[in-house]
Amino acid sequence: MAPIKRALARAFSRTERVFEYAFGQRNNPFVSLGALGWYFYWIVAISGVYLYIFFDTGVTDAYASVEYMTHDQWYAAGLMRSLHRYASDALVIVVVLHIFREFAHDRLRGRRFFAWLTGVPLLAFIYICGISGYWLVWDQLAQYIALATTEWLDTLPLFGEPIANNFLNDTTLGGRFFTLMVFIHIFGPLFMLLMMWVHIQRHAGARVNPPKPLAIGTFAMLVALSFAYPAVSQAPADLDVVPAEVGLDWFYLAAYPLLDVVPGGQLWLYILGGLALLALLPWAPPVKRLPAATVDLDNCNGCTRCFDDCPFGALTMVPRTDGRAYDLEPIVDPALCTSCGICAGSCPTSTPFRRAGPIRPGIELPHHTIGTLRDQIVTANGAWPAGPRVLVVGCNTSNVGELRRSGAHVIEVPCVGMLPPSFVDFALARRHADGVMIAGCAEGDCYHRLGNEWTIARMAGERDPYLRRRVDTRRLALNWLPRDAARRRHRAFEAFRDALAEMDDG
Repeated sequence: MAPIKRALARAFSRTERVFEYAFGQRNNPFVSLGALGWYFYWIVAISGVYLYIFFDTGVTDAYASVEYMTHDQWYAAGLMRSLHRYASDALVIVVVLHIFREFAHDRLRGRRFFAWLTGVPLLAFIYICGISGYWLVWDQLAQYIALATTEWLDTLPLFGEPIANNFLNDTTLGGRFFTLMVFIHIFGPLFMLLMMWVHIQRHAGARVNPPKPLAIGTFAMLVALSFAYPAVSQAPADLDVVPAEVGLDWFYLAAYPLLDVVPGGQLWLYILGGLALLALLPWAPPVKRLPAATVDLDNCNGCTRCFDDCPFGALTMVPRTDGRAYDLEPIVDPALCTSCGICAGSCPTSTPFRRAGPIRPGIELPHHTIGTLRDQIVTANGAWPAGPRVLVVGCNTSNVGELRRSGAHVIEVPCVGMLPPSFVDFALARRHADGVMIAGCAEGDCYHRLGNEWTIARMAGERDPYLRRRVDTRRLALNWLPRDAARRRHRAFEAFRDALAEMDDG
């Protein structure tokens, strides 16, 4: 499994580098695939509501109403139909890419399995909604889908009589069919929205909106495509005639040609088996679980900062239990904690300036303590190469260890969000380093979701705990790059060290 993930990760990295060059790191669509999925869903939903106003049920009325929207009201309903179609296709694309990318970057295993597991039925619902929408047009493509789908469903032991008999000819088909399809096409997206809400429940501060420039550009692209290549119907359905050739939407209907070569029952087994294997990927193989964060009430004042900053909702604030004069205390749910350490970075007692006794913050990781982090900074006073002394603190998913070859003293942490701003102050004020570089994942693509975002805000004095104003921020560099961007990270490091040298010489 690991070689497959590495190959996929390399493929994504090379593709994303092109998009990053074109759109910038923050607006790179590959780092907003999940948010783009939500965005396309709302475009589909809003355009669908508009189209429903003009849609008529009935064997002949359905096709006629769609033709009216497409041709007579092309500037509004016709545009909405095209947006509905292309946003639906785009939804499939971003969801499939999202699945492969999360798999490639190993963001599905361990305590993070929930989002992956709830995403599998979402994938099935996307196809149910899309295929049922094609039925409503009732053109030759819809006729083909109706016949193929009902014959396929008849291979399951669910119905007393073959439901394909409803499509023998026009006399056997009534308006109730379209009423049922409308119900499915409305209920499906509503249930899908509920599942989307469940999908992000363990993600605190989940991003459901793409960056504004990306959203505007994407919508403009869809509108331009809709005017250039408007969605149109094929010839009207006629159950007395078998369509000789139909144009398929391969994003939704790729499985249908397989029915000509694979028995329907076997195809059900392949699809359901594939979904089952997809659902089991978080445990193939199982990940080694790291210890969850622990709370030390002797050093906790119940400030709620750790609760506010946890990316996975692993913390709950409850009434105080130790009798001290504070209202609340945090409780860690080990089933949700991903051992990122962001909570430790947010704790006001995570300070290296303490002189009396060991450093014991209100919350920290038992296997990677704040005291150990302080000791690692102090030991940076060992042998340094010639030139400015640069301390690099980076997350262990960003491959920052390579900077040791350039003479950096590198400290790897689970996530850069674990680094309290006071440690930057400590390293510079106590002259343990001439400069500090914080190196994490690409902006907007943090492995632990919010680590780099919180770090940027803390260092800018926009989020508590703040970096003190006395710190010379010229001696602090923030570096956000993908894991495989070793050359760019080395160049950024060398540029930072050169800037420090100029300051020292001046």
